[in-house]
Amino acid sequence: MTLNLSEEEMRKALFGSAGSVASEVTESLAAKPVLRSVAKAAQRKSSSPRLRVTLKVTKTFDGVEENFTYDANTLSSLIAEQEAKSAAKKKRYKYFEVVSIGLCEHRSWIAVIESWRPSIQVRLRL
Repeated sequence: MTLNLSEEEMRKALFGSAGSVASEVTESLAAKPVLRSVAKAAQRKSSSPRLRVTLKVTKTFDGVEENFTYDANTLSSLIAEQEAKSAAKKKRYKYFEVVSIGLCEHRSWIAVIESWRPSIQVRLRL
């Protein structure tokens, strides 16, 4: 039993007459443009932990050393170090020495857990 149905007939048979509802939804979405200010987008911070890489950098071999910090959006210390070195290269530094790699101070998960600890103890007492 072979029937030659058009695409529109097949859609109607499978999904019913939902085509008109879909067009109404797209029209209502198109009528309301979403405007986001640039300031709000800049203020948004990622919820993922970040690593802060601190490097001692110089532009010449025996030149004045400067501290260079870079915040990487990864938990891999190797990738964070590579990203920090490439960012320092973009600023024309030639010589690098890794000082430290650790969690950012404002995103330290240990501090978050410590702040939750008193509320957990209160809940357990109740």
